[in-house]
Amino acid sequence: MRINPETVERIKHAADIVEVVGDFVSLKKKGANYSACCPFHNEKTPSFNVNPSRQIYKCFGCGAAGDSIKFVMDIDGIGYGEALRYLAGKYNIEIEEEELTDEETIRQNARESLYIILNFAKNYYQHQLHHSEEGQAIGLSYFRERGFSNEIRKKFELGYSLDNWDSFSREALAKGYSAEVLEKAGLLIHKEGSQTAGYDRFRGRVIFPIHNIAGKTIAFGARILKSDKNQPKYLNSPETEVYHKSEVLYGIYQAKNAIRQLEHCYLVEGYTDVISLHQAGIENVVASSGTSLTVEQIRLIGRFTPNITILYDGDMAGIKAALRGLDLVLEEGLNVNIVLFPDNEDPDSYVRKVGAEAFKAHLKKASKDFITFKTEILLQDAGNDPFRLAAVIQEVVNSIVKIPDAIKRQVFFHRISEMMRVDEQMLITEGNKLLRKQQSAKPADRQPRQSGAAPGGGPTTWTPCSAIARLPANPPPIRPFRKKLRRKRFSARNCITRKRHSCACS
Repeated sequence: MRINPETVERIKHAADIVEVVGDFVSLKKKGANYSACCPFHNEKTPSFNVNPSRQIYKCFGCGAAGDSIKFVMDIDGIGYGEALRYLAGKYNIEIEEEELTDEETIRQNARESLYIILNFAKNYYQHQLHHSEEGQAIGLSYFRERGFSNEIRKKFELGYSLDNWDSFSREALAKGYSAEVLEKAGLLIHKEGSQTAGYDRFRGRVIFPIHNIAGKTIAFGARILKSDKNQPKYLNSPETEVYHKSEVLYGIYQAKNAIRQLEHCYLVEGYTDVISLHQAGIENVVASSGTSLTVEQIRLIGRFTPNITILYDGDMAGIKAALRGLDLVLEEGLNVNIVLFPDNEDPDSYVRKVGAEAFKAHLKKASKDFITFKTEILLQDAGNDPFRLAAVIQEVVNSIVKIPDAIKRQVFFHRISEMMRVDEQMLITEGNKLLRKQQSAKPADRQPRQSGAAPGGGPTTWTPCSAIARLPANPPPIRPFRKKLRRKRFSARNCITRKRHSCACS
């Protein structure tokens, strides 16, 4: 079906660019316009501009530009028609459609077909949870046991898959959906060479729909409730054209407004952690869904806030493993805090045990910045072993230099010198060595590539700045007297090593 031109015009007039972009990016007013860090490329300084009077956006860094419809298309990776439907839903505009020809129907966007079947699956699983005997006896009982109210189940669109081989796929095929689309959406498993249509991926499990930032269902997580050593406890949708798990955070659609308003995001591990905290009134929370935190997920959070607190259970082995990957968060310029829960407790169990108010109090009391937390954990392991203590210093300094802001680096060098009782200048010197190594590696990485191609075949986002472009092809050599001046200026400084041993500054 095609949306008729009159409806398209109504959608265009109703869609306010500030409201539409504000659903995906945290905008700040700057004069008559609004600005933010661009969601289409990685940047630390805002170059993304929204003009409410002209109803357009423009990024002066990567060149992305357009109106509300174009923004939704690009941010969510969907077609023109699907973007119009999203905006119509946002502004409660009734869609009037026209019949498509057979040829136009065949050319329909494949991504839209996946969204449609995934939405059908979500509705099917919800129906089974509330209206089938098996769903009520097993699935609904489980959610009630966890304390999930009817409102919270609706908010997260929870469901249940029946415990037989093909109940969902038979229903979908009867409604006219093809087995090929079901398989592409990750809902149907078809063994090569088999004469049957295949079997359902999710069977006998409670269902957690996974939404993208616009609220569309893009995948499912499913938990088995019976004891079966041959089945994994959690089963997730495979990667599809609309679902890339490294770019998705569970609960981001339900949490984005709270994150923006409170300027803070809590990061947990599991689906039930997110849902339990929402029920306790803590809505600015998302989950990595059991995967290691990725740069794409960090940047997704960074669209709404620079402040993130990661909530860990008391499993020390798991925490130490996770700490190794958190330097990524520092590199993206986010302010990272850590909260640890007592042994055998996770956010879900702890909030149900102590209640919402005591849980919030614990978050405030137990919160520590990442660098301090990491130092304390590593020092516990090192004990009094001098070699292990030296390794701890190296490890912590390596994390500090990942922070882009020089002032923050200085603050952390000072704090760590007090914690470890080591000379602050020594830490700074070691940090500067690492920074120089990083900077010396950058020119090779930033050479312009032939034909604008980046590794992996994508377009490169780096462009030489105008100042570099204006440099002469053969710049004159540095004059000797400038070198001498630099030596004199350096010699005039008070070298921190002079009192301990002779050096070039003496």
